[in-house]
Amino acid sequence: MKKRMVIFAAIAAATVFPPISAHAGEPIKAEIGTDIVSSYLWRGSRLDGPAFQPTVGLEWNGLSLSAWGSTGFSDACEVDLTLAYSIGGFTVGITDYWAASTGAKFFNFSAETLHVAEVNLGYDFGPVALNWYTNCLGAVGCTPEGAKAYASYFEVSAPFSLGGVDWSAAVGATPWANDYYGAEGFAVICASLTATKEIALGSDFSIPVFASLMANPRSEQLFFSVGVSF
Repeated sequence: MKKRMVIFAAIAAATVFPPISAHAGEPIKAEIGTDIVSSYLWRGSRLDGPAFQPTVGLEWNGLSLSAWGSTGFSDACEVDLTLAYSIGGFTVGITDYWAASTGAKFFNFSAETLHVAEVNLGYDFGPVALNWYTNCLGAVGCTPEGAKAYASYFEVSAPFSLGGVDWSAAVGATPWANDYYGAEGFAVICASLTATKEIALGSDFSIPVFASLMANPRSEQLFFSVGVSF
């Protein structure tokens, strides 16, 4: 399993890395920040309650490497590492998801690994963005017959402004049967609406506040979360 992940990472890196010599003078950009949310919502599911979700990343000429995490008040944490390349509206990337209880070993790539590798392709047309995600290593999900399902998820999202607030509407579905998303076939599993607004805390300081309403039509569940970004 470990060997396969190393080989796949090498192929992905070779695919997304642009020629270094062509843009040697480009500056490296860095970012660091955190969200504090009332509930951790993801693709039509509530994964945790209140949580701190930090992020740090580097970007150079469309190539980015980032780390994102989520830690709440339960005995669980998550660390996600993403390597991606964007040019124009097109993005290709690979993410290593690792979610475990406190004390679990991160460098465990055996058959019982807690790592899930996911590749993604997307294109942002401006008014609408399309993204496709497929699990390729780790928990790829199974079909009802027990075969590997390579669980996938695709999403259509659209940003817009209304009433002085920035909004984003999204609909996501899993295209075929898999137990990773708990679907017996094609199923719409996420429909969300997120509003974001800058709240001024002084003449020179403001913070983004956001609220997300998320429904899962398949499971008939509805979730609501608010948060702030720093």
